[in-house]
Amino acid sequence: MSNIKYHYGEKIPLEMHKVRIVQKLNLVPIERRLEAITEAGNNTFLLKNRDVFLDMLTDSGVNAMSDQQLAAMMVADDSYAGSETFSRLENKLTEIFGKKYFLPAHQGRACENILSRTFVTPGSIVPMNYHFTTTKAHIVLNGGTVEEIVIDEGLNVESDYPFKGNTDIEKLKALIEKYGPKKIAFLRLEAGTNLIGGQPFSLENMRQVSNICRQNGIIVVLDASLLADNLYFIKVREENCKSMSIREITMEMSNLSDIIYFSARKLGCVRGGGICLDNEEWYLKMREILPLYEGFLTYGGMSVREMEAMTVGLDETMDENMVNQGPQFIEYMVDELKQKGVPVVTPAGGLGCHLDAMTFLSHVPQTQYPAGSLAAALFIISGVRGMERGTMSEQRDENGIEPLSNMELLRLAMPRRVFTLSQVKYAVDRIGWLYENRELVGGLRFVEEPKVLRFFFGRLAPVSDWQSKLVARFKSDFGDSL
Repeated sequence: MSNIKYHYGEKIPLEMHKVRIVQKLNLVPIERRLEAITEAGNNTFLLKNRDVFLDMLTDSGVNAMSDQQLAAMMVADDSYAGSETFSRLENKLTEIFGKKYFLPAHQGRACENILSRTFVTPGSIVPMNYHFTTTKAHIVLNGGTVEEIVIDEGLNVESDYPFKGNTDIEKLKALIEKYGPKKIAFLRLEAGTNLIGGQPFSLENMRQVSNICRQNGIIVVLDASLLADNLYFIKVREENCKSMSIREITMEMSNLSDIIYFSARKLGCVRGGGICLDNEEWYLKMREILPLYEGFLTYGGMSVREMEAMTVGLDETMDENMVNQGPQFIEYMVDELKQKGVPVVTPAGGLGCHLDAMTFLSHVPQTQYPAGSLAAALFIISGVRGMERGTMSEQRDENGIEPLSNMELLRLAMPRRVFTLSQVKYAVDRIGWLYENRELVGGLRFVEEPKVLRFFFGRLAPVSDWQSKLVARFKSDFGDSL
């Protein structure tokens, strides 16, 4: 791992790459930003990219590819079936994870669809350290129920605990005792728990979970979409793993899992995904589903060029100097915001910097979606697009009752190798100003609410004229500055 100290005491991340291709950005005036968020129904997912300055919505499919990935795309084998490109990808995954079988898919949620259709039945239980939106939706649609058994510390926004994504071992034992192993479809471990701030789990915790599951005949499924960040944290935070290589940690995590699935939109920095496993019976069951929803066995909804780039990208994920930039940039942003008193999730996790909207906008009730309000407000005053990760990201139950989220977070994703330090500093500056003027921000209400994954398509309206007041304050403080 690169560990750079500066003579004059600054603590800033150092990019271990150089920029060779640039893409022009636009920072439109605040008046247009207000119009744009209104047109989008105050949902940052519905913004047009031409109105966005820094896109921190997600790290999915928006990471910068390397020169080696781009070069590899030129040697792709276009064959519909029996492609050499598929063989190269399959061999690379076997090298990294040690699993015999590979099923390609167009992205992570496609893998979740296949897994849920194969293993989840009405009334079955799927315990996990914490849910992800699409994972939960697929399980529920197939008649299952999600049980979250993350450690209590995982839901503590401000903490110094290094592995807040750990599974609570006693909760796991109690759940098995309550339901019995046969009712548990599988146990899912998410590397870098997305919805609680990209928080990792430790290798030791995974060992404990895996041992208990294998004693009870329960399938262990690893969601490796955010594996790269989790590998980094295990390497630097877990004392017994500091002498291990990234490849060694990866292989041990694979050995502790029965099935691995991933979104290559995160892991590998391309668009695609897949499932890796050793069990032939499960492989054959899932293989039957693949052509119906993804495509043929040797492409699974991906282009061969994406598959070639994935092969290289997965190998680069094993490079310690490649996996460290995202977490180091996030840590820098978190530290800078903490110095300004801005409430953020600590310790810094992977994926992005997460603002604690519940504290940031303590005057906005959860029923008025403070994380969504904060996302809209930040876009108006900066052009920075973040993602709501709170109550908006939940969905109503069969009785129409809306569950309140454990946390109200505004996620500011840090796509890998995309942003410069000056751009991060700009975001920090505007967030700091917004925090000083937070009393101006009000709530939102749904005016168009889909039944499933409402945060993708839903439209909301402000509960008052707070947005125009926010614009007026910005213009008073910044004048004609964008």
